[in-house]
Amino acid sequence: MMDGETCCPKFDPAPWDEKTFEWQDKKFIKGRVFTLFYIPLNFGSVIKALYEKVKAAGAAIPDDLCLSDHTSKWNMDIYLAVDKDIPGVENVSLSGKFLSKVYEGPYKNTDAWCRDFESYARAKNLRIGKWFMWYTTCPKCAKKYGKNYVAVVAGVNEN
Repeated sequence: MMDGETCCPKFDPAPWDEKTFEWQDKKFIKGRVFTLFYIPLNFGSVIKALYEKVKAAGAAIPDDLCLSDHTSKWNMDIYLAVDKDIPGVENVSLSGKFLSKVYEGPYKNTDAWCRDFESYARAKNLRIGKWFMWYTTCPKCAKKYGKNYVAVVAGVNEN
């Protein structure tokens, strides 16, 4: 918790908007969220449990980065960035070239954002591999901040 009114840090889109990153074994811990037609049902409880594991291990969450992988209408895997291995959870790492672009607005715009991201990658002569969505704040904090930023982050290769 950040304060009595917000639980999510304010997001600065500049370091993530239209950027390319090279990650080499970037550490994450993985959790699974149940969804109903892509709408997360237990995201809050899953993320809180992961945060508790990170805290207990004395670890940090670089950039407060939490990537979501919508694997089906019924499941979403989340990847919480960490600075070291965390006991008691699934530790994974990501490597490669990643492209990111930040969008702002209601979640109903996700399909349009994804189409735009595909065009953006094509214009850079990049082929998209694994996609992730980064919902940078919860709905309550987005309302408080007046902005609902969502970043698309995807592994990419040259065409």
